[in-house]
Amino acid sequence: MEWLWLIAIALMLIGVAGVVLPVLPGTPLLFGGMLLGAWLDDFGKVGVLAVVVLAVLAALAWAIDFAAGMLGTKLVGASTESMLGAGIGGVLGLFGGIPGLILGPVIGAAAGELYARRSTQQAAKAGVAAGLGFVIAMAAKLGITVAMLGVFLFAYFI
Repeated sequence: MEWLWLIAIALMLIGVAGVVLPVLPGTPLLFGGMLLGAWLDDFGKVGVLAVVVLAVLAALAWAIDFAAGMLGTKLVGASTESMLGAGIGGVLGLFGGIPGLILGPVIGAAAGELYARRSTQQAAKAGVAAGLGFVIAMAAKLGITVAMLGVFLFAYFI
């Protein structure tokens, strides 16, 4: 049973690293480790309510991750094609490692603007907005990760 705790803790640590290193699915791994930890204790210390809160926070972080580039482009008045391009670029960027994850939404948003026959200046603005959306999403995910760790630790030790 102790080796399962080691797996739970390893999942949590890898999950925290994955929030900063976009190659790893950080929030799902973090939640998986927390769920395993709660299950190992028969939900005695970390109860069902805490697990539900953790699941909601994990889902929120996941949604922020995928919507960030698209919302960033929308704020600067970019076209629908640009928002779609940011989303597609984000998904395709998954295959390009860390540079792909950062540059995918930026290039996708700019390409979408150019496809919509907008100026190169507007395309650049949309690309920068998608990049800023990525940075803001990273900060939000870090905050959610800290909240998840706080909920889990509070429920387990209090």
